[in-house]
Order: sequence, then C-alpha cells, then structure tokens
Amino acid sequence: MKYLLLIITLLSVGFNQKTEKLNGRYNYLIEDDNSYVQKDKITFNDSTFAFDSKYMPKGKISYGNVILLENFINTDLIISISKDQITKDTIPFYMHDKQSTAANYLDEVVGKGKLIRIK
Repeated sequence: MKYLLLIITLLSVGFNQKTEKLNGRYNYLIEDDNSYVQKDKITFNDSTFAFDSKYMPKGKISYGNVILLENFINTDLIISISKDQITKDTIPFYMHDKQSTAANYLDEVVGKGKLIRIK
C-alpha cells in the first residue's frame, strides 16, 4: 500500500510540473527614446535561440535564478530575463555588456527591450 501511494504521488508531481523554458517565436523590440522599435523575430527552443535573419548568430540560453541569453547580437552582449516572466506573453529584458568596467557586468544595464510572443 505504501508503494502504491508513493507511485501515485510521484506521478502526480511529474504531471503537474510546468516547463520553465523559453519556447516559441517572439518579436524582439528594443527601447529607443521611450518607444519600442521592432528589430527582428526570434525562435526559442529550450536551450538555444535563433533570429529569423540568417546573418545573425545562434545563441544559447542559460537557466538559473535569472535567465541569460548569450551571444545575442554579438559575443559581448548578454540579455537577462527574470525567471518569473517567461510564462507571460510579453517579457521585459535587460541588455548587459561583457566588456563593462563594472565588477559584475550584470549589474550594469546598457539597454532594455521586450519580447512579445507571436501566436
């Protein structure tokens, strides 16, 4: 009886867990003079992302307390997203420069924008 209860509990936990990964297509907008300008479209697939523009590099996604998009437009630009935002249709993000003079480049924001889910 104990084993049956344990199996049922494990199965219910497994089925009720939500995926906390970025998936799908999004419009990529950057804030410029207090307005947002659409730059491109991005397709996310678990741990990688790619721009629709074939000349832009593919990047990788690191999951943790803050989600980081590495190799965004160039190798020095990192995008950070709050983990609680990825389930929403509009995701605000912040841009950081790896070449920053700050001790931790994630402490210095060089720009911001939004990702808007394409349905």
